[in-house]
Amino acid sequence: MIQTAQLKSWKHMLPFWCSLLLLPLLWLGAVWGGWWVLLPTLVTWNLFAVMDVATGLDLENADPDTPDSDLRGYIRLTTIWVPLQFLTLFGLIAYVGGATHLSGWEKVGLFFGVGVITGTVGINYSHELMHQRNRVERWLGDFLLAMVFYSHFRSEHLLVHHRYVGTPRDPVTARYNEGFHRFYPRVLRQCWHSAFNAEKALLARKNLRWTDRSNPFWRYWGLQGVMLLLALSLGGWSGVALLLLQAGIAIWHLELVNYVEHYGLTRKHLGDGKYEHVKPHHSWNAAHRATNWLLINLQRHSDHHYRPNRRFPLLQNYDDAEAPQFPLGYPAMTVAAMIPPLWRRIMNPRVRAWRQRFYPEITDWQPYNKAQNPMPR
Repeated sequence: MIQTAQLKSWKHMLPFWCSLLLLPLLWLGAVWGGWWVLLPTLVTWNLFAVMDVATGLDLENADPDTPDSDLRGYIRLTTIWVPLQFLTLFGLIAYVGGATHLSGWEKVGLFFGVGVITGTVGINYSHELMHQRNRVERWLGDFLLAMVFYSHFRSEHLLVHHRYVGTPRDPVTARYNEGFHRFYPRVLRQCWHSAFNAEKALLARKNLRWTDRSNPFWRYWGLQGVMLLLALSLGGWSGVALLLLQAGIAIWHLELVNYVEHYGLTRKHLGDGKYEHVKPHHSWNAAHRATNWLLINLQRHSDHHYRPNRRFPLLQNYDDAEAPQFPLGYPAMTVAAMIPPLWRRIMNPRVRAWRQRFYPEITDWQPYNKAQNPMPR
């Protein structure tokens, strides 16, 4: 077990700060143009996949009872990212407006890379922040989500996904044999509605209408409106278009990760709309070291669903006896997910093996495959 003294050391902490190195790559592409605009995307998708092979697996666990006072360096990383992303995103919108050395396609390539980073790192950090009890951290998470126009993700994730993961009520649980290109439009539609309805139901229990000012959707829409106006003032309508482009790429990247995290994994229906409790084996786990540095241990997703409020340095790794394992890290697995025949060839045998290991008593998986089991109560 990693002891507190080791956890607090800069040597253990520093690799998680590698995400900050991605931001200068965006400016390098903006200044130099040409093929340099593709560098942030190549580093994020390809370099970390290679580094996973070179650095191997990280199977060590930190003491899960470590207090926040011993995690300040890790907490500072997720909070400092917010202003840095904001300054980079809107600084680039202002810069490219007068960058005559950049063609239209170079600007598109550059902001594709911006979206890869705001989706890979920004939304992931917002995910860490939204799970904390500290109101400032939760607001910072909202700020990050507003930059990619996906603010409802907070409501959907906290009120729907964590409660109903692995059941027919969770849009984000990818069904067995459901390709990503069918999954993606479905979740875009269903997640917004499930998030709004969840907040509406919370207000109804207080005898309040959805129009009440305490509905967080008013905050979501307000913050998103500020982002639009800022982009318009800095870069005109082309600035708005670039802002929306990076947001679209970021959202696509988020849902790609959502797709792989629970593909084919379902909770057992106990009858009468009751489902078993969430356990580590209801999420795919990955111990690949380099990508866990970049994604602040998001790949330890089995423990995140088991203990949602646990900060990222304390997330536990599970072996294959406790949770299903990815053969590769998220960068490689998300690329595979975009090629459905390849994805099914890699993952369907693993899902079938998971079913045999954890649920040998279930003989008819058709209702699970089609999300036709009763809705959870």
